[in-house]
Amino acid sequence: MPRKFFFTKAKKHKYWLKVCDRDWNDYNWQLNNRVTDPKELQEILGLSDKATKEISDSLKILRMAITPYYLSQIDSNEVNDPIRMQAIPTLAETDIKKTDCKDPLHEEADCPVPGLEGILTHRYPDRLIIYVTYQCAMYCRHCTRRRHAGETDIPTPMSKIKKAIEYIRKRETIRDVLISGGDPLTLSDDHLEVILKELRVIDHLEIIRIGTRVPVTMPMRITDNLCNILKKYHPLWINTHFNHPREMTDLSAEACQKLADAGIPLGNQSVLLRGVNNHPLIYKKLVKLLVVNRVRPYYIYQCDLSQGLEHFRTKVSEGIEIIENLRGHTSGFAVPTFVIDGIGGGGKVPVMPNYVLSQSNHKIALRNYEGLIFNYTEPTNYTHTLPLDIKKYSDPVDYKNTIGVAKLLTESGEVNLVPQNLARLKRRKK
Repeated sequence: MPRKFFFTKAKKHKYWLKVCDRDWNDYNWQLNNRVTDPKELQEILGLSDKATKEISDSLKILRMAITPYYLSQIDSNEVNDPIRMQAIPTLAETDIKKTDCKDPLHEEADCPVPGLEGILTHRYPDRLIIYVTYQCAMYCRHCTRRRHAGETDIPTPMSKIKKAIEYIRKRETIRDVLISGGDPLTLSDDHLEVILKELRVIDHLEIIRIGTRVPVTMPMRITDNLCNILKKYHPLWINTHFNHPREMTDLSAEACQKLADAGIPLGNQSVLLRGVNNHPLIYKKLVKLLVVNRVRPYYIYQCDLSQGLEHFRTKVSEGIEIIENLRGHTSGFAVPTFVIDGIGGGGKVPVMPNYVLSQSNHKIALRNYEGLIFNYTEPTNYTHTLPLDIKKYSDPVDYKNTIGVAKLLTESGEVNLVPQNLARLKRRKK
């Protein structure tokens, strides 16, 4: 276990003080005892009748379910406690703006198999997502999949998952599958292993990934038995979702340690949330805690345009400022990529500070994190020389299937990429 200053000590709220440690540390007990009723939440946190009614009125968009563990980490002395803001509904979620979308990322529109909408998303050339459940240990108030999250506490029917796996089996271009939801680690060990086993026998599938927030919201789910199952299906990666330094408790640190010790590379995808983590110093503390617990910061997401999330959204400039305060100021591998997930299924677009100031045919003017400006001199008498046998040493699938902007840079003869409904071309047709 890492040293104490690499995490905070997990608390148990007085409401559950009589619960024995055996039950408290059992993830099934945590799942079965999630707080879903505003009246129970009122009793635990001492809320006023008005506040309780507002919580009840806000549940039209996304249900409430909070594990006793995560709820216990709320500091009742803090008005804008970051744990509370992510867990407890507010009326702001019912304020739907004109720019809000039910499915802003077109995850269902990018489903290629009729009948598997909400089960399978295939957007990028070599990877896709399977949604194996829409249950989560806790329903985060900033959830981008709030249109489905919490609809049911039962897994996706296995018949549909097998149909999705059959789609993967028939397409050799797919080398990477993300198992998502909901939270896949709310499934039982046996159920999860059935899915992993079905995927791992596909020869062209190189990588399996799992997206989960249970190390944050229910760390006792990371059991020795689960780790023993997961490590049978390497190469397997896990991305988790810490948003604030307070979420890295001793129990969360132990969960990360177990996964890392099982040989599983860990990444973290956080969301920029107004009033929760939108400050460079908070993010710097977070990434330090992550890397010392063997979790590599992977992405910071700009909050999506899902319905009822405007109160969480920040200016894009705040995300760029955070990166500016990380690059050069902490270890390079602790600096995540700040991305905006393009509306309409555009995919993740990196948005970063600009370090290239200018360039000529011979030199590039750059700046560093301190503001120091310097130049890099290009090679003289340069002749462009390619590696000898590109086809021999590249992946055959990649060699044949270069698309998009990358294809413009090949020798394929592609001249441009033309937007749909381009007015200039419509005029030509007339």
